Amino acid sequence: MELPERDGDGYLVDMSSWTPEIGRAMAAADGIELDDVKWEQILKAREYYDDHAVVPPIRKFSKYIAADQKEMFKMWMTGPMKPITKYGGLPKPTGCV
Repeated sequence: MELPERDGDGYLVDMSSWTPEIGRAMAAADGIELDDVKWEQILKAREYYDDHAVVPPIRKFSKYIAADQKEMFKMWMTGPMKPITKYGGLPKPTGCV
């Protein structure tokens, strides 16, 4: 699959080009395996964005999905909102991620 254009950080230049297949292909191209839990977090972030038109900070997002913030950091091995938004075709998060 040919990926749409991405910026220097790997985010889609055009958010409207995102599909679940593209999200998974982007993660695979970056060497990231998306299990069911990670994929559910990505879909929940898209749901939150659709409802609020903003990417939530990790603290608010972890409450939104009833997940332990520390566990999310362990699972993603980085600030979780960065890969969640990247592979979810959402804008880059701002602030504490």
